[in-house]
Order: sequence, then C-alpha cells, then structure tokens
Amino acid sequence: MNKDGELCYGMAGAGRATELHMNALKRYSGVPVCFKRIIARREEQVHAARDRYGFQEASLSFDDLLNDEEIDIIDVCTPPYLHQSMVVAALRAGKHVICEKPLTGYFGGPGDVPPIGDTVSKTVMYRELLRQLEQLRAEIRRSRGQFMYAENFLYAPAVNKAAEILRKKKSRILYAKGEESLKGSSSPVAGEWSKTGGGTFIRTGAHPLAAILWLKQVEAETHGERIDVASVFADMSRITPRLTPYEHRHIAARPHDVEDCGTVILTFSDGTKAVVMATDTLLGGSRNYVELYCNDAAIDCKLTMSDLMSTYFLDEDGLEDVEISEMLPSKVGWNHPFLEDEIIRGYTDEMRDFVESVYYEREARSGFSVAYDTIRVIYAAYQSAEIGKAVRL
Repeated sequence: MNKDGELCYGMAGAGRATELHMNALKRYSGVPVCFKRIIARREEQVHAARDRYGFQEASLSFDDLLNDEEIDIIDVCTPPYLHQSMVVAALRAGKHVICEKPLTGYFGGPGDVPPIGDTVSKTVMYRELLRQLEQLRAEIRRSRGQFMYAENFLYAPAVNKAAEILRKKKSRILYAKGEESLKGSSSPVAGEWSKTGGGTFIRTGAHPLAAILWLKQVEAETHGERIDVASVFADMSRITPRLTPYEHRHIAARPHDVEDCGTVILTFSDGTKAVVMATDTLLGGSRNYVELYCNDAAIDCKLTMSDLMSTYFLDEDGLEDVEISEMLPSKVGWNHPFLEDEIIRGYTDEMRDFVESVYYEREARSGFSVAYDTIRVIYAAYQSAEIGKAVRL
C-alpha cells in the first residue's frame, strides 16, 4: 500500500482484457485503489491507456511493475503466451497476481516445426501442460502473494443466482450446456497457436466451461461429496478457411493453425453430462449462456444477448460512440444492446472480489483450482479431438 493506505495497482497490457478489467474497477470504490502504473509493448498504446484509465505512470517494461515496491497487485492482461512467465515473476516479487484467462497453454518448444497447431501432437501438448501446471502450483504455494484467476463467468449475476439455488434446494445437475460464440476475435494473434495456445475453445469456450465446472463443485460441496471430470470427448474444426473472400467478408476469424469451432462433451464422476460449445462463426454479436437441467429445476443463465432492450435503426448517424454489442459489425436493423455489460458478465463483482480479497486478506472465489481444472479440460479436449476418442482424466 502507499502512504495514503491505498492498494497500488499495476497493469500489464493495454488491450481488450485491460479495458474490461478497468471499466469494472472504475465502477467500484469500496476499497481505496491507486492506479500506479500500466505497461505495454507499444509506446503510443500504453500512453493512451494511461490517460484513459487514470494511471499515474506508463512504461514498456514489465520489470517496472516488479520493481515498484508500492505496487500490491499486478493484473496480467497480456497475450496468453506471456501469462506463465509474468505470473511466476510477479509471485516471486511478492506481488498479488490477477491472471486473465487462460492460465497457460502450449506455445511451442525446442525442435517444434511451425505452425505448431498443425505439426505438434496434442498428446505432447497435454503432457507438457500438466508439467507446467505442477510448476505453477509449486510457485503459488511458495509465494506470499495471492493468485487470482480472472474468470468473469463465475461472478455473473445469473451464474451466482444459479449457485444460490443449487445450495438452497440441494439440486442435482443432471445435464449442463454452455456456449460462447461470436464472429471471431479482434486480436491479431488469435489465429496462431504459438501466441494463443489454441483457438476459439481456449479463447471463448473457457468461460462457460469454467462456469459449469464451478457449479458442479457447488453441487458437490452442498452434498459433502467430490465430483470430478471423469472423461472428455471433443470435436474441433477449422471451417472458415473454406469460404471465398466474398463469403468471408462478415466473419473476423482468420485461423492459421487453430480451430474456429469446438464442441466438448464432459462426463463427470457422478455419471452426469455437460456440453460446451464455442465458435467463431456467429454473426449479430456475442452469445453467452449456461443452462442447467436439474432433478428439481431448470435454470437458464443468459449473459448475452439479453432482451432487456431492443433497438431498430435505419442508419448509424450519431451512433459512432454508442456501444450496442460486442463484435457487432452493424447497428442498423433490430439489435439487443448490451446493458451494464461489466455487471451482467461478472467483471464488476470479479474485480471487487479480487481487490477486497487482497485488502481484507481473504481468499478470492476464483483462484488456482478453477484455472487448473479449466485449462486441463481444454487440453484434454484438444487431445481427444486429435485421437478421435474420449480422454480419461
């Protein structure tokens, strides 16, 4: 903390994840926070982000965050291939760490022939991932700082209400379904396995997957049981490259060696099932939901697109600075605007939990176990899609 008793916040990255985290933090003032420093790779980008979000300082070196004794929390919102090294460095520097999803992944190794998404066995990737996860677990156990995993779906009001219902009614989840789909990513490296660690499933499917895994843990804890993922069966595809340039004009996905469509079937140790879908082929905005079929209830958690508001426009005059929906190419016609997006998709409560957990010295809801379980299932799914059969965990 600084001399004024404020938690000092350091940000690594200045892209979309940073925008979501900072917009959420700006909505919450329950704990005094000083936005001390932001770092990014490009000078014009980092100075623009400093001015936009109110950071005191901006620079290009991650070491500036590590060496600043006032900084309490480092928020890692960089591309996925940098996550593990930054998390480890921050923990060793005695900082509390927030890590954007995914926790880590396989981004290449000695002797790999590019593009690694096509040339390296997913079995090799899965084994290496498990080794990395154990290393990270050891680093977190040794650290004085807390590790917090930025999975916003766990904090979405609808998902939290579902958890409350499961606890109060002691409901059993017999079948679950979740999806996050959109028209592709705005990231220039989203199509490269060496930078992202996978395609649409690790980028977007990670959200409903984590929510379902967490809700099954809520069910297990309510009944004093243990429920694990027993097996994973997956199908992954690269669909959009077959389109002609004209047919591709509305789709932003440009997969090089990653999937743009993924479907994963989970079988839990209690025999129940879940299906998680993610695609880069959906027009009209991003779709985010989790559905639970229980023994005594049906629960539909719709994060986006919601029907809280509808708009119809014949043109976009005057709407240049009006956000209607994420990944929406046109505002004309009928649309469902995102309202209070940071709240509905859980970012506000997520960042509140993280800041309060550090300030009040308690454990955050989303930590290493959520990050571990999610990425392990994702890479088991990649292996399953490659070998054409279920992978047992």
